Amino acid sequence: MFVGEYEYKVDNKGRLPLPPRFRREIEDGLVLTMVADNCITAYTKADWNKMTANQAPASFLVSDKERRINRFIFSNANEVNIDNQGRIALPSTLRERCSISDTAVVLGTNNCFEIWNTAQWQKERPSADDARQLMEILEERK
Repeated sequence: MFVGEYEYKVDNKGRLPLPPRFRREIEDGLVLTMVADNCITAYTKADWNKMTANQAPASFLVSDKERRINRFIFSNANEVNIDNQGRIALPSTLRERCSISDTAVVLGTNNCFEIWNTAQWQKERPSADDARQLMEILEERK
């Protein structure tokens, strides 16, 4: 499980250190992609394989919207490995699309984690009022 919020410097080669707690969860590397927000989402290869196993085997059998989603997620996907210093190399295309340059925020989000441009995360970060509203929504679902 990935939890917590951490801010790190990104070096001039696009390498980002990962929280030591996260490193234990990453044995075989990661798959980085963009999903819904303007951030990089990182999945362990095992979780990525579980998620993608549910995709339709023939893309012509799915709707136009599903094909567009698949194109977006899979064309942005990159496999990366953690180096001996606990860093991953963020692909330049993802760094550019998510406006990540000299610093980034790494957020644990349960079975995956997100990598945000620091300023963008400050805008997106939920407030105490947001948290209360989210809890009300969860209560309504019960």
